[in-house]
Amino acid sequence: MSVLIIDYGMCNLGSVKRAFEECGATAFISDNPRDAEIASHLVLPGVGAFGDAMRNITAAGWHSALRKYTLEYKVPLLGICLGMQLLAEKGFEGGEHTGLSLIEGEVMKIYNLESSNKFRVPHIGWNEIDKKKDHPLLAKLEPSTDFYFVHSYFFNARKSENILTTTHYGLDFPSIVSNGNIMGVQFHPEKSSRAGFQIIKNFLSIN
Repeated sequence: MSVLIIDYGMCNLGSVKRAFEECGATAFISDNPRDAEIASHLVLPGVGAFGDAMRNITAAGWHSALRKYTLEYKVPLLGICLGMQLLAEKGFEGGEHTGLSLIEGEVMKIYNLESSNKFRVPHIGWNEIDKKKDHPLLAKLEPSTDFYFVHSYFFNARKSENILTTTHYGLDFPSIVSNGNIMGVQFHPEKSSRAGFQIIKNFLSIN
């Protein structure tokens, strides 16, 4: 098993790599799309703005490589935080930007917050997930498990069948999405203790 953690200049990749290694994977970081040829699993992390991320991904050649290896060769892909949002068709952070179009939907700012000071943007901290359907990525997780979130935008998935879990923070937003071998989590599994590591182990078990 060889896990490629994609470096496009917008994430602390070391913590992600260590988490995957602690879960038993052989993980490596690369900024070269050609290295996707030797990977059994792909991980797209990310912290920052949607538009900047897509510019970096496109400039480095990752856009076409990710679509090739996920859609043609069915290599499992996990998007983390911003990496999940980049799977969408478009995002509206700092203008309208085209995404990877691997899962139908668009990325929008958290809105319609309930009238309470406890709902502030960005959404930072621990929050629970509400499972909508069974999936291998959710194996061995207790109902209403907590994970660690840091985000101001959310993935507004177009099709309900792509939504594995939702989380409530002023509104119910998709917190885990999937489309076959393509998966995304809005939270940070590498910062989510035992439950986060279980998500990673589950992802590694998907071939």
